[in-house]
Amino acid sequence: MNVTQKKILLGCIADDFTGATDLANNLVRAGMRVVQTIGVPAEPLAADVDAVVVALKSRTIAAAEAVSQSLAALRWLQEQGARQFYFKYCSTFDSLFSGEVRGNIGPVTEALMDALGTDFTIATPAFPDNKRTVFKGYLFVGDVLLSESGMQNHPLTPMTDPNLVRVMQAQCQRKVGLIDHAVVARGADAVTQRIEGLKAEGVSIAVVDAVSNDDLVRMGPALAALPLLTAGSGVAIALPANFGLEPSSQAGALPPAKGLRAIVSGSCSLATNGQVRHFIENGGAAMALDPLRIAAGADVVGEVLAWAGPLLANGPVLVYSTAQSDAVKSVQSRLGVEEAGAMVERTVAAIARGLVEQGVRQLVVAGGETSGACVQALQIAQMQIGSQIDPGVPWCHAHSPAAGAEGLHVTLKSGNFGGEDFFTRAFEVLA
Repeated sequence: MNVTQKKILLGCIADDFTGATDLANNLVRAGMRVVQTIGVPAEPLAADVDAVVVALKSRTIAAAEAVSQSLAALRWLQEQGARQFYFKYCSTFDSLFSGEVRGNIGPVTEALMDALGTDFTIATPAFPDNKRTVFKGYLFVGDVLLSESGMQNHPLTPMTDPNLVRVMQAQCQRKVGLIDHAVVARGADAVTQRIEGLKAEGVSIAVVDAVSNDDLVRMGPALAALPLLTAGSGVAIALPANFGLEPSSQAGALPPAKGLRAIVSGSCSLATNGQVRHFIENGGAAMALDPLRIAAGADVVGEVLAWAGPLLANGPVLVYSTAQSDAVKSVQSRLGVEEAGAMVERTVAAIARGLVEQGVRQLVVAGGETSGACVQALQIAQMQIGSQIDPGVPWCHAHSPAAGAEGLHVTLKSGNFGGEDFFTRAFEVLA
């Protein structure tokens, strides 16, 4: 592994693994060469790149631990010479409520501000390409408020309040304000003026409206001087230009794809439910996991791998624990929320590793927590970010002991992302 001496331009901290690839994807599309690391690296970077995204698994852990992990990532990125820092969270603005701490986005944001000695940052999960927009501080998913989008029923991080100023203020000690769409529409100078006005009012964190990519691009120059940005992945499309970079096909070039194909899914989102259904209705080979059989000690991993073995040569196979929210709640009531989730994640991750050992070299993983478990099981340390499949979801190339020297192509899909035909179209994009 060659050690690069070049300092990176942008250092990013993501609170889950699919969110990290989502962010990296937008940076690549806008012209940055990007590596995503799994956790804080213990080894040098594998390539000469413009940006690094450190992927943590901190969205659903207690705030104190999320802060600790995020600060460790910040220190490493500072050592790489990053000029600006970016804390990336989900476009549905969700994180774990723990005790009296109403989510960990606020505590992590304030800890990063303290560490960087900055008195102002923004907060906007807007990602119009995936129908996440912010208007008057309210977060919309498609045409409905966040609280009506299905996220109110999320088993780990339910979101019942779409007002981001209110949500963020409940998590922060600093004062939270708003840069509304009327300001953003007037461009970067107006945004800069509004930032100065908010600072004079004692505001340290501002939710920013955005209903289109044009809004994100307009605000981009006003963000160049901020040491820290906090956002979903949408703002990333405007940042490479601040460093003098332009879109380039070379930014996302990956090695040629080889080997067998498979999909593993642990997401219970509405989008992934539809993708599973579409794959099965179109003749795809699929096997559902039963959490209660896993809990009873059955060799579910062995059963799945024995089933998949003879089918892999005929096309991609799908292994899924995806279920409707009422079914998920039924399992949680028997096993407990945390144990049910962790048990399924461990099982899906073991299956993913087994499939790669059987020759799978093109692997789709659906679900943020599932993706984290799978990359850890595969002992993936760094991923080179490639071309986009759907907004927020790129193919990547990584090395894993299970895959040998050639490595494998992998995509980590957030549960809420991707079109209905994602599971079939993903492999067509890579071909």
